[in-house]
Amino acid sequence: MVGDEEDSVHQVDLNRSLLSRIFWFSCGFLSMVIGLIGIVVPGLPTTPLMILAAACFAKSSQKFYDWIINNRLFGKHVKNYREGKGIPKKSKPVILSTLWFFVLFAVLIAIPDSAPPISKISTLILAVIGTIFILRIPNLSDEKP
Repeated sequence: MVGDEEDSVHQVDLNRSLLSRIFWFSCGFLSMVIGLIGIVVPGLPTTPLMILAAACFAKSSQKFYDWIINNRLFGKHVKNYREGKGIPKKSKPVILSTLWFFVLFAVLIAIPDSAPPISKISTLILAVIGTIFILRIPNLSDEKP
């Protein structure tokens, strides 16, 4: 039964309008392109963007969805997340420290003081929401398949 559930997660639902599929494909493609750029640009997260792209492709394109979950660089991580297995416990401190480094850089240095205060406040609020989200993701067990 568990195998069936895991397989059903990877079946793309194309039972939606053409306009809806185009929208989801466009969002997925944009996320995928930015994620691929993140492979070479430090600070731009690849795996979370590929998880987002996979979720979008799950509503629009089996071919692109399969490419993401079968990719040798990040596919295993995306597949584990999509199956609800979680992320490695050792990854969470790295993810959170990177997130907060860039958030604090943005709030303290990159966002000018002349910008509306809501820009800094919303950045901090979104970082707190992101932190809570990451902490709530299950830890991937160390068992080997």
